Amino acid sequence: MNAAQKRPVELKGWHVLAAMLAFFGLVIAVNVVFAVFAINSFPGEDVRRSYLQGIQYNDTLAQRRAQAALGWRADVRFVEGSGGDAALEVALFDREGHPIDGVVLNGALQWPTDARRDQAIEFRHVGSGRYVAALPSLTEGRWRLRARAERGAEALDFEAELSWPSSR
Repeated sequence: MNAAQKRPVELKGWHVLAAMLAFFGLVIAVNVVFAVFAINSFPGEDVRRSYLQGIQYNDTLAQRRAQAALGWRADVRFVEGSGGDAALEVALFDREGHPIDGVVLNGALQWPTDARRDQAIEFRHVGSGRYVAALPSLTEGRWRLRARAERGAEALDFEAELSWPSSR
């Protein structure tokens, strides 16, 4: 038999089985890769121990009512610090608009989609109810501040959505 008289290739059952297994194996592998990337980039949980927070929700509501009765408010903004770096400024006021001094102010600056970029921040008092935290290596984009101001038994929990640089 010469080269011009080759037999046609027969499609057998095991060929079809191998092709189907390869196709569905590839689909499953791609889905697994996408699922791993999705979970690693955002696990879906905004706060840790959300189940316990749900159980204690009535306590949280009572704290918020007490804070609302206190009448404190916070104005938050990014400002340019030394050398062009970012700084975060918080101004605290009471119900009548008077500045609040003498509080301990701590918080966390959070990148909404990646908890690995979150950073705890501490503020220093600069006078007239203003508190500043230096942020020397802040990435441009949208940030969320979650903070707590405490003075004795009085406290204010607050959040703010911010963009750096602020000119956007």
